[in-house]
Amino acid sequence: MSFLPVSKQDMAERGWDQCDFVYVCGDAYVDHSSFGMAIITRTLEAHGYKVGVICQPDWKDPQSVRVLGEPRLGFMVSSGNMDSMVNHYTVAKRRRSKDFYSPGGVMGLRPDHATVVYSNLIRSQYKHAPIILGGIEASLRRLAHYDYWSNDLKRSILLDSGADLLIFGMGEKSVVEVADALDSGLPVSQLTWIHGTAYKTRNLADLDDPVILPTWEELRADKLNYARSFGIQSKNLDPFSAHTLVEGYPHDVYVVQNPPSMPLTTQEMDETYELPYERTYHPMYEGRGGIPAIKEVKFSIANNRGCLGQCSFCALNFHQGRIIQARSHESILAEARLMTKDPDFKGYINDIAGPTANFRIPACQKQLKAGACVNRRCLSPKPCPNLRVTHKDLVKLLRELRAIPGIKKVFIRSGIRFDYAMLDPDRSFIEEIAKYHTSGQLRLAPEHISDAVLEVMGKPSNDSYQAFCKEFYRISKQAGKEQYVLPYLMSSHPGSTMKEAVKLAEFCRDLGYNPEQVSDFYPTPSTVSTCIYYTGVDPRTMQKVYCPTNPHEKAMQRALIQYRNPKNYDLVVEALHRAHREDLIGYGPKCLVRPDGPHGPRHEGAKGKGPKRDAKGQKGTPGEKGKAPQRKRGKSGRPARGVGASHGTGTNPKQGIYAARGRHHGKKARGAGNGRAGRPQGGR
Repeated sequence: MSFLPVSKQDMAERGWDQCDFVYVCGDAYVDHSSFGMAIITRTLEAHGYKVGVICQPDWKDPQSVRVLGEPRLGFMVSSGNMDSMVNHYTVAKRRRSKDFYSPGGVMGLRPDHATVVYSNLIRSQYKHAPIILGGIEASLRRLAHYDYWSNDLKRSILLDSGADLLIFGMGEKSVVEVADALDSGLPVSQLTWIHGTAYKTRNLADLDDPVILPTWEELRADKLNYARSFGIQSKNLDPFSAHTLVEGYPHDVYVVQNPPSMPLTTQEMDETYELPYERTYHPMYEGRGGIPAIKEVKFSIANNRGCLGQCSFCALNFHQGRIIQARSHESILAEARLMTKDPDFKGYINDIAGPTANFRIPACQKQLKAGACVNRRCLSPKPCPNLRVTHKDLVKLLRELRAIPGIKKVFIRSGIRFDYAMLDPDRSFIEEIAKYHTSGQLRLAPEHISDAVLEVMGKPSNDSYQAFCKEFYRISKQAGKEQYVLPYLMSSHPGSTMKEAVKLAEFCRDLGYNPEQVSDFYPTPSTVSTCIYYTGVDPRTMQKVYCPTNPHEKAMQRALIQYRNPKNYDLVVEALHRAHREDLIGYGPKCLVRPDGPHGPRHEGAKGKGPKRDAKGQKGTPGEKGKAPQRKRGKSGRPARGVGASHGTGTNPKQGIYAARGRHHGKKARGAGNGRAGRPQGGR
């Protein structure tokens, strides 16, 4: 095994005069299966193509994209494992200080809107070379989309980038079809039939029964047209039933989206993850601090793809689809054994990963023959009666992993869909995670406790969450373990009024939970929630939904969850007045803040004592019973996760076509305004 060429010298050592493809990426070069760049380049290599890599070129220097020369078949361009704007900015639109996909975590080594910038840079140097876009940034911007950072609607990225073709979704099948077609001598302009691709054209004559979306002019004229367009797109995401979609632009230009690629078989999944990856970053980064993102995934194993959960704020539905694709036990066990031979391996597998950890099989028998239902969701608002619920295969896999010599513990840090777990009458899975796969704390993502908000989110009810917690605590107690469930919570999601936000604060109070960091809803491209945020209506029903879009209101909702933080005092008081919940301002055990300032016991988490009095009966220093217990957490405020994302705002080194699929881990777990990267590319 060896890294792919990054210089003309590397090419010469392989005896190459020219690459077939040059892959240009916004991430540093990491040859690991949790990085989309690695999967796509190794897939092409396995099919006999010569692939070179240009990572993080200097976008101010045109020569930076010429270092490998002009490829024989074309350039491939990706922003990297995350949308570059999510990578660069918090939900408050503040510049982040670190980039975990860059050497030493240094920020600023890629441009904003990296896919567009790189593509235009290449075009300025190579007028006729085919340019093919891929990755999470391109995939979720393949048609007109709302751009949160400019607060405006943007055209298809194909038009702004000047690229010839776009591969959306995971991409392994599509990229090989594209490569073979170009290798056969076909011009890129004729590659119009490949599933999982989008292209621009002036001629619609050859299309078979396309669905015509609202035009660019219509989208700009009325936000409701965008909601209608997004609703149509959402019903054309299944490879079995999707139609070709057409979006019109001025001057008789059209962007055409073909149906998605078919899901991978188990054999194809195995082949993808068994390619000869180096499993680390390129040695050229050793003197620059390495690549921080590898730390979270080096000892994690990808388990599955796809998610039937369909959370509204998650981009996985658009990127990976709803059909579950899983690796075989043999493939996963072989990778685990390989890990035990690594000198850095300490016996702990960080994650058996996927968008959702406990999805190993398609939702129903129909999905593999006719695809997912167009007008019905698998789990919400109620579970489909045809839903297959079983954890037997996953439990068997976990037991096999634990039996491998050299493995001390196997963690599950990808999302567990607790409502799916509770639908299974066999409690073996919950018993397994409580007894063997939790180290004191189990992280779950209820996101909210208001059923009204949860319904908009596409998340299970609060009753379902409480039932799972009760069962987990019961089993933990039986096993003689003191373990806790730590909830991930999201503020200011569409549907969350100030009244609902106060309910969430009361939940934290009653739980004795003081979250150090909170996910503030991040409107990232091509999610249902982002569409609601922009248009004010749910594209699935066209019903109006309340959206907290004002930055000050979003700050208040976030502050309520962290009401114990003295810095949030004024925001919390204002929010409580706005919600007409003055009953929560006082000295009682149920109050969130004191009326006379942020430095009293209630604000610090004590059990509601009034102010002490001195010997003369005068008010003195408030008494304090101590702060609410704090759980041990990672530097980011939540634990680092393994390969499987998702949850999502594009932040997990989860492979996509040249991009991560799903959420990142650790510091980049979610779209909070406190510096963590967003969660648009992942979900449960």
